Amino acid sequence: MYTFFSRLLDLLSPRLCAICGNRLAISEQVICTGCNFDLPRTPFGRMPYDNEMARLLWGQFTVERVSALFFYTPKSPASHVILKMKYKNHPEVGVFLGRMTARELAQKGFFDGIDMIVPVPLAPKRRRERGYNQSEEIARGVSEVTHLPVRTDIIARKSFHGSQTHLEKWERRENVADAFILTGGGAASGKHILLIDDVMTTGATIIACGRELAKAGDVHISVLTMGFTKS
Repeated sequence: MYTFFSRLLDLLSPRLCAICGNRLAISEQVICTGCNFDLPRTPFGRMPYDNEMARLLWGQFTVERVSALFFYTPKSPASHVILKMKYKNHPEVGVFLGRMTARELAQKGFFDGIDMIVPVPLAPKRRRERGYNQSEEIARGVSEVTHLPVRTDIIARKSFHGSQTHLEKWERRENVADAFILTGGGAASGKHILLIDDVMTTGATIIACGRELAKAGDVHISVLTMGFTKS
């Protein structure tokens, strides 16, 4: 129910759509109905074991299900929601995207058998600069729907060598090849882990994380991101 106070607050400080920038209706959150409808969703939730995103990970580590909410194109309208989440101090956008994605994928059984959620960690320096880890915020939203525990003690980032954004594919691989360390192998061993990140482009970060998680032994890994950049 929408209280008088919430309506008054919305009148005094209008909430804006994270994609188009237009004012949100009282019943809308983060993304307006029109932009949600136009979001270029992937079909991966219907084919989580074999899709374009999953094939980038084949042979890198043993991967189970793979999905992304939407196709990410830099500078496209849909990209604004990721940029707002990462660079505009809006962690609540990540929570919202996580909830929305989880509701859509839960209907397809995507989370069946998964034991825990592990968000891709940020380097300590980057986390201090940003104030939060956007992947953790996404994971929190997914957890609210699935009730799966979020574990941030399983893997850690050792270093930060700069943004991946403008690097070539081989440079991205080298940039993160030794960036992560397994810190909770005992808790991960024998478990089915859902690895969560914001956007997957070449898969370099996910591959580096997945390989490190696999060191725990007898680990099943599924992957979920909000955006996926077509090759």
